[in-house]
Amino acid sequence: MYPIVDSFKSYLSVLGYSRSTQSMLPACIRDFLEYGQYSSMQEILPVDISMFYEWLHERPLKRGEGALSEMMISHYVYALKVFFSWQLETGGITINPVSVLRFKSPERSYREPLTVGEIQTLFAAAVTCREHAMLHLFYSCGLRRSEAVRLGLSDVHFRPRLLYVRSGKGDRRRVIPLTDRVAVSLEQYVLQERGRARYTGTAFMLNNMGRAMSGNNYVTLLKSLLRKAGLGKDISPHHLRHSIATHLLQSGMSMEYVRDFLGHKCLESTQIYARPGSHQLQAL
Repeated sequence: MYPIVDSFKSYLSVLGYSRSTQSMLPACIRDFLEYGQYSSMQEILPVDISMFYEWLHERPLKRGEGALSEMMISHYVYALKVFFSWQLETGGITINPVSVLRFKSPERSYREPLTVGEIQTLFAAAVTCREHAMLHLFYSCGLRRSEAVRLGLSDVHFRPRLLYVRSGKGDRRRVIPLTDRVAVSLEQYVLQERGRARYTGTAFMLNNMGRAMSGNNYVTLLKSLLRKAGLGKDISPHHLRHSIATHLLQSGMSMEYVRDFLGHKCLESTQIYARPGSHQLQAL
């Protein structure tokens, strides 16, 4: 049964899913198949999936203590939906066992955006060109962490003031206009810091070792900057993306523009940022 997991991964690759999704969804399916020890796809019934779903709520973590989060369980559900839809399309099964089931939607935790004053404090605490560039990528440009990791040197155009996201969530592309200040800051990073590294790759941002920045590198750099700024908050790069979206909406920017700026597929995704607030966007 396990070769089917490799075929599923190849299917996700052809559809253009991100590398992390190409790894995560097949891993979820492997756990499901190991749980049921099935000899064929045809023998899997809705009750088997329901039992697996209930077991996920009780299953201990493979590392550390505690149980799976609701969000992680929702990833398993999504994997099962995509997997069995693929099996139905390719003739592996004649009836989709997931189609008759209903699952509880996970409760989404709301990320409290930073105030404009807190954003200004972060920028004031930034000393290196890399720190400034990192803040501009996540706040001024509203990038996701995965988008910043994949950002290439050729994706940032300083003269026309444009940043290209070649492969956003769902393989969607978008173009982000840069203000003069953001373009100058990103160019200073390239000329003054990045250019000194002995790096032959194409990544836009480099870590202390002169290699392409990973997602964890960005988190570490942001946490260091938060400490210097004296902001004792548990802030991730996504909080900065959340903050610019909230500030743009509060300043009167249309929901449609913010949707396109963030690379959302639909307005419903953007509406979670439309929280009432008294802070007005100021020039940074």
